[in-house]
Formats: sequence, structure tokens, C-alpha cells
Amino acid sequence: MKIKEWIDRYRVKLRKMMMKCFYSGEQLERKEMNASSESLATRDFSASGYSSRPGEADPKVDNSNIEEAESSLRESGFLNYEEARALLGRLEYQKGNIEAALHVFEGIDIPAIIPKIKNSLSRRSEPPRRHSQSDTSPQMSVHAISLLFEAIFLKSKSLQALGRFKEAAESCRIILETIESALPDGFLDFSSYFKLQEIVNKSVELLPELWKLASDPQASILSYRRALLYHWNLDHNTRMNIEKEFAIFLLYSGCDASPPNLKSQMESSYAPKNNLEEAILLLLILLRKTVLGIIEWDPSIYYHLSFALSFSCDLTSLAHQIEEFPPAILERKERYNTLALCYYGEGEEIVSLNLLRSLFNNNKEKENHHSYAFEILLASKICGARSDLIEEGITYLRKLLTTFEGNCDEMISDAKFLLGVSLSAKSRTSSLDSERISTQMEALTALESAHKTMKHEDANVLYNLSLEYAENRKLDIALYHAKQLVKIEAGASVKGWILLARILSAQKQYSDAENIIDAALDETGKWDHGELLRTKAKLQIAQGDLKSAIETYTRLLAVLQVQNKSFGLHKKLSKKASDKERGLEMETWHDLANVYTSLSQWRDAEVCLLKSKAIDPHSASRWHATGLLHQAKGQREEALTLFEKALDVDPNHVPSLISTAIVLRELNDRSLPVAKSFITDALRLDRTNPRAWFNLGLVHKAGHGSSALEAAECFEAAIMLEESEPVEPFR
Repeated sequence: MKIKEWIDRYRVKLRKMMMKCFYSGEQLERKEMNASSESLATRDFSASGYSSRPGEADPKVDNSNIEEAESSLRESGFLNYEEARALLGRLEYQKGNIEAALHVFEGIDIPAIIPKIKNSLSRRSEPPRRHSQSDTSPQMSVHAISLLFEAIFLKSKSLQALGRFKEAAESCRIILETIESALPDGFLDFSSYFKLQEIVNKSVELLPELWKLASDPQASILSYRRALLYHWNLDHNTRMNIEKEFAIFLLYSGCDASPPNLKSQMESSYAPKNNLEEAILLLLILLRKTVLGIIEWDPSIYYHLSFALSFSCDLTSLAHQIEEFPPAILERKERYNTLALCYYGEGEEIVSLNLLRSLFNNNKEKENHHSYAFEILLASKICGARSDLIEEGITYLRKLLTTFEGNCDEMISDAKFLLGVSLSAKSRTSSLDSERISTQMEALTALESAHKTMKHEDANVLYNLSLEYAENRKLDIALYHAKQLVKIEAGASVKGWILLARILSAQKQYSDAENIIDAALDETGKWDHGELLRTKAKLQIAQGDLKSAIETYTRLLAVLQVQNKSFGLHKKLSKKASDKERGLEMETWHDLANVYTSLSQWRDAEVCLLKSKAIDPHSASRWHATGLLHQAKGQREEALTLFEKALDVDPNHVPSLISTAIVLRELNDRSLPVAKSFITDALRLDRTNPRAWFNLGLVHKAGHGSSALEAAECFEAAIMLEESEPVEPFR
């Protein structure tokens, strides 16, 4: 065979020429090489097993080394000192003698050869031209450049293996800086030289990893950007690996990357402002390449992008990317599942539910509920939040519980928990007292069962269990569960503190409830103080301390103002969170207006209502607060008109229904039937409202066809409910 003949022919010749290059005075002008017969070259050769002592068998020589030597010999007629060391170092590295290989590589005078490599690369990239007589410096062959670059690369790998990461990175950087300096327009002209391109690819990929090992994240980020911005002519897989690893580093490293400084950036081009934006951009580029078929599908890219877009509150973008996927990339279940979660996270519950319904309508899915348990739970949760879909959600959960009977306690607990929440929501919409009471008991049973079957205490189960008992006015057991909730959450959840304070206020322990709120203010972050401060103000009003309540409301408004400015500059809030903050600010102005109204400070109340008008001029609660102001002034007709406007905005606004009934009753006796209908509607929506029961009793008392017994029953219900009424509704 021709290759075998070459190997046999050059095996001996390569050894002789390598030995000759070490001892040649013409090739070596180093003082240390003339010191003694026990020279560095002799020691290196002996260490690597190439001793010329008689009786020793020739070691196995890597065929690639012989081919490299052959190429260099063909082009230049000899191997110089650096090339010989490069070949010898490679042999040692391939044999696993890392320290010996590094010892050989360190004998290469890299600062001396780099200018020659730069000159040769730049001249090879130039178009053909007539060289002047002064241009007599010899040009290095591509094989020689590849050999020397490989030596520098393997030196980096050797240093890495020995744990000298910073030195390894500095060595690897030499290759890239040399190429960038010699070829400022890119490495494209050398794509046909496979060996050289392979070394460049490996060096570009290795350098950022070395800087990460050296604990220099900023240098690693710069290396990643250099790898992606310079034209290295990388193959698709290498570039994909670099983009993916860079995105992962940006997402999870914990260091802040400064925005890229693109000198050639056009005015209209996009530059990411932080780690998250840059990571998302890289992952979207990779995903686009997958869709176009440029690279193979890598599920991890999709998972990292899902995390990044979820963290940036931009689930709509993720949904759009998934919708563009070819059908073969994601199986149908995972596709619909993820899309449903995306739209649910963005507040598009009906879109999410329709996707899940499409999933359930498939024949295979009807036969196997075990495989679609999560999707069924999500669908039931969406249905449970809408009064017109509660029955559908309950149906899903009952089927799931039947399927999982005797299996998977955790799944059963989750299903029973959601069933309890759904039944509780259904009970609040029941028109018949008997149906409402039986559904409430069923809800409590489901929640208790979920609590008992949970392996560990679950905050959501405890919260809803405490809430359900509180609404049923079983305050002692509700208080017990609320305390357990605060304990397992270690005071981290605002809603647990607030529920505990509301239950204490229902027991008329206002001072203890205020202490609980003060403790919560100390335990939670300042951005979570809004609801806590509002509850504290309500507790102060209940104790008759209106001056302190006004001060607390003022403090709350200051917190909201600072919070809005800070979020506007530094944080992108989801629409849901933003609406919640605006709603809290508006209701705070209304509460403050009501306090001033009770103090007959009309001007201050009007200022508060003007402030809330700037937030939402058509809010039902604003019309109601304005109506209360006119009612306090004795302007009943104007107040009635304003209450009617509130009901036009929200027909189910309970305070406006009750206030309308009060004004109608006060105006004339002929309006009593209408007033009764308004109060009846209010009680249908809120059966535990003592104010509604009291005014219904007044209507019965003033009515000509009503009995004193009916009025007495209403007054009795009002007294009983008032004794256990919290300063704010439990829910």
C-alpha cells in the first residue's frame, strides 16, 4: 500500500531529521543547546522513548506525525527546531505524558515565531501581485503554521490538565489574537485547509471555557463575544455549541455582563441591555436555525429559552416560537401543554383552556387519564376561577380522582385540593341556602382530605382551609390553620400574615391583629408592604384611631409612589401585577376619602377622589365613594345617581347595592320593594354581610306587608355576623 510504504520510508528519515534539527547549529542559535552532550533535546528525546541506545525496539509513531513531517519536508525540505518540538510534544501528549509534553512545548520560542506566522497568513490572504526584491522573507507553509498552532493549542490543553487555567487561557488566546491581527477581515480564505481550520475551531471553543475555569467571568464573556463576532468560518455545530454555552453562562453564572460594544453597530440594530436579553437573543437565533433546518433539534435550547422568557415575563414570545415549530420537533402533548401554560401565564385563560380541551378531545387521550393528569389539573384550575365554568372543572377532577383511586397519593392530594377550591367557589354562587351549605361542607371535606394525604404541610392547602373555616365563622380552627401557615412559610408570605390578622380582627382582637401586621412589616420586603399597611389602617379605624389611620394611609401612598418609579426604571412588571398595584393605589385613595368623609372634611375627601379619578375615572368603587360623600352632605338625590353609576359599571358591586337600598328607603316608602330587591341581590352575592342583613330588617320593619318576625330574624343575623366580622373581607 502507498500509505504503508510512506510510513516505513519516513519512519527512519523522520527520526534522523528530528535529531538533526535538535543538534544543527544552523537551525539552533540557542546557548543552552551548546552547553553539554546532555542537552535539552537529548533529554526530551530520552524522556519520550526515542533513545538511540542499541537493543531497544522502535516505539510506535503516530501516522499523523509522519504525514505532517512529510508535508513539511515536501514544502521546505527540512524540519526546523520549533516544528520538531511541535511533533515531539504532540507524541507525548497523545501518549498521555502531559508534563513531558508541556516540557517540550515550553521549549518553543512562541514570541519569535508569531511574527513569522502573522506575516505568512497576511501574505497568503493578499491577492496575487508582483513581489519586490526587498520582499525576501521566507513564507511559512500552511502545514507549518498548522503544526505550530497545534503545539500552542496542546500546550493550553496540557496546562488545563495540570490545573493552570489562567496560563492555559493566555496560551490559547495567542492563536486567536495572531489570526485576528493577520486577517482583520476574517478567516474565510483558509477554509480549504482542514487541519488549520480544525485547530482554530477548537481554540475558539476552548478559550471561554478556560477563562471560566480561571474564575474570570468577564474575560470569558469577552471570549464568547469574540468567538461570535469575528469571522472564524466555524462550522454550524461548533458555532451552535458556543452560542448555547454562552447563553447558559449568561443565564446561570450570576455575574453581570456589560452590554456589548459593537463598533460597527448600525443605528437601527438591536443591542441587548443585560444578561437576560443577550441570552434570549442567542437562544432565539439557535431556535430559528433549528426551524430552518440549519442545525439539529436540541431540546435543551428550548428548555433554557422557556426559563429565560418566563423569567422576563414574556411568555407570549415563547408561545409564538413554539407555534412556529415544525410538527416533528415536539410531540402533540408537550406542544399543547407548553402553549397552554404560556397563555395561562399571560392571563389568556380561555385560550389556554381551549388548547387543553383540544388535547382531551383526542381519542387516545380519553383512554388514558394517567398520562394527562397535569393537564386535567390545569384545566380544572382555570375552570374553578370562572363561575360559568366551575361545573366543567369539577367534572374533570371527579374523573381524575376516580382514575387515580388507590394510586399516587400526591396526585390525589392535588386533585382533592383543587376540588375543594372549586366547590367553595360553586357554593358562593348557589341561590339556594340548602345547596350552598351542602356544597360548603363538601368543599371543607375535600380540603381536609387533601391536607391529611399531603406528605408535607402545603401552604396553599393550609391557606384555603383556614379561609374556608373563617368564612364559615369557625374562627378558632381557622386561626389554628392560619398560624400553621405563617409558621411553615417562615413569615415570607404576605397573604398568610393578612389572613391571620383578619381572623384576629373577626374575634375583635384588634390590638393583637395590629401587632401581627407590625411583625409582618418587619419580616417582609418594603415592596410587599402595600396590603399590610392597608390592613393596619383598617384595624386603626376599627379601634377609632382615625388620625393614626390617616398617617398609615399616607405612608402607604408614599410606598406605592416610590415603588412605581422604581419599577418603571428597572423592572418590567407583568400586566397582572401592574393592574394590582394601580388597584391598590386607587382603593387607598377611596379609603382615605371615606375617612375624611366620616370626619366631615369635605375638601380633603374631594382631593382624594380627584386623585383616584386620575387612575380610573370609571371605577365602581370611586362612584360609590363619591356617592357616600354626597350622602354625608345630605344630598340624597345626587348620591343615588352616583350609586346607580357605580352599578352601571359593576352590577355586582355589593356596597353600591346596599347604599342604593338605604337611600331609596330614606327617600319614600313607595321605594321599599325596590330597595328590598337591591338588598336581596347584595345578600345573594355576600350572605355574611351584616350591613345588608341590618338594612333588610329595616325594610321589613317599615314595610306594610312584612312581619315583625322577619325583621327580628334579619336583625338577629346582622348582630351575629357583626360579632365575627373582620375589618376586611376574608377573601
